[in-house]
Amino acid sequence: AKYAQAAHATVRMQRDDGRLLLEVSDDGVGGAAPSVGSGLHGLSDRVAALDGSLEVASPPGGGTRLRVELPCA
Repeated sequence: AKYAQAAHATVRMQRDDGRLLLEVSDDGVGGAAPSVGSGLHGLSDRVAALDGSLEVASPPGGGTRLRVELPCA
């Protein structure tokens, strides 16, 4: 809400074939990028340390979607 100016956000979690899938999306202003100085950069590092992956889709004006996959025994 602080930066995205979003009115709504959705969080989804699912376990699938030994992986935890997590998706967070909002209807904000978009434009988020996991670059230097962004909180997404640190999040990407933490996900990678757990042998996971992070995808960010955030077109300007189109909201933001983060998708995280982590190993889950």
